[in-house]
Amino acid sequence: MFRKRYHKQIPELNTTSTADISFMLLIFFLVTSSMDTNKGLLRQLAPPPVENQQPQDINKDLVVNVELDAHDQLTCDGKTVTLDELSEAVIAMAQVNRTGHVVSIQADRETTYEAYFRMQDAIVGAYHQLRDRYAREHYGRPYHQLSADDRSLVNDYYPQRISESLTSKKGGER
Repeated sequence: MFRKRYHKQIPELNTTSTADISFMLLIFFLVTSSMDTNKGLLRQLAPPPVENQQPQDINKDLVVNVELDAHDQLTCDGKTVTLDELSEAVIAMAQVNRTGHVVSIQADRETTYEAYFRMQDAIVGAYHQLRDRYAREHYGRPYHQLSADDRSLVNDYYPQRISESLTSKKGGER
């Protein structure tokens, strides 16, 4: 009358599809999630020249020459300036001639990214100030609160006219 003692076996989980499921979930989240991307500098290139079109002459009095040398020295029209003074010069020129002015940037290849982007921020900030001031005067609210159509009109009123070029080993040969 002895009974055989059976050891209770714990049933094992079937894990063969676990790896497949986790891989599918990973793919799903990678495809459906969005990642922040750096947009960089938003610039619109000039349209390609039309055949037989003569280059336009630009009045040199309406050009703001901005130079950044290899030692991160910022000059505007030949004078050493700070970033605030650069913004003021761009604002002054854009107010004198809204559509005919040009901000000409020449940056040395040896300049640091930090100095270059601070200079770019100062120039773009000047345009933002102009556009915001115009939007408040004519639309009664800040530029960023305008509709897309109104922003387009303000952008057309104060167009961002920037010309960039790189110089080679100017100002601080290494």
